[in-house]
Amino acid sequence: MIEISNLYKSFEKKSVLKDISLTLDKGTIFGLIGINGAGKSTFLRLIMGVLLPDMGEIKIEHQSLQYNSTLRKSIFYLSDQPPFHNQMTFRNLADLYKVFYPFEEQTFKTILDLFSLDENVNLSQISKGMKRQGYIALAFASGAKYLLLDEVFDGLDPAARLKFKKLMISTDHQDKVIIITSHSLRELEDICDSFGMIDEGHFKRYGNLDFELNKLTKYQIILKDTPSIQLLNQAGEPVYFNQDGRVLTVVIDSTHTLDQYIDKDMYHVADELPISFEEYFMINQKGDKS
Repeated sequence: MIEISNLYKSFEKKSVLKDISLTLDKGTIFGLIGINGAGKSTFLRLIMGVLLPDMGEIKIEHQSLQYNSTLRKSIFYLSDQPPFHNQMTFRNLADLYKVFYPFEEQTFKTILDLFSLDENVNLSQISKGMKRQGYIALAFASGAKYLLLDEVFDGLDPAARLKFKKLMISTDHQDKVIIITSHSLRELEDICDSFGMIDEGHFKRYGNLDFELNKLTKYQIILKDTPSIQLLNQAGEPVYFNQDGRVLTVVIDSTHTLDQYIDKDMYHVADELPISFEEYFMINQKGDKS
């Protein structure tokens, strides 16, 4: 279990994180999202112990990370730009991580085989995506129960992405807590059971992913005429609406009904569509109306 309470972090006079609190139980895959510069990487580095908070506390299994450095062996942080020397091999890196972690050699070899990687290949001779696959193998083989994966999908081709997603949700790793950031929200939607959206230093949205998406209902409506539509205001403003000619897209609170916003005589058909995580993020970034 990770318990984070009232976490604050600033750099010089710039406040990056403000009053962040979060509890994650084992078996959780948590998607951390936000625009560039929102503080996602800072948040992961604080959990790893690379940075110290200005205020607040981070506990791993009910013990304070700040006062028990041995807890760091249970945490593996994969940076969005992992350090490596071009003359090193994955074998060299595995031998290095064995010094710091209860490394699982068989897991390492199994995941390298999954990605068809040679442990003795020189890192200068392979692509960015192949390096990323090798670091994924090192992360899962580290034996750490808490994996912090920053932009881990970056550089992975579609086949490698699918293999990686299957790896994360496999029963072999159900005892782990995985925190993952990605600009590809469609990838996170496939695997994450919960999420946090960092905006202006705090969680603007946070919770179970399916529950949050089910709070909204999206409609695509074919209008009878093209003039701009003035929506009814019986239930307040819609969460989002956009008109493109005779096509009107409306997202409303799921506790409301479409006829509270638009008269049936104004359109031919209204299709209810699922709302994606990416759409959810864009709507919340733009505000209540666009």
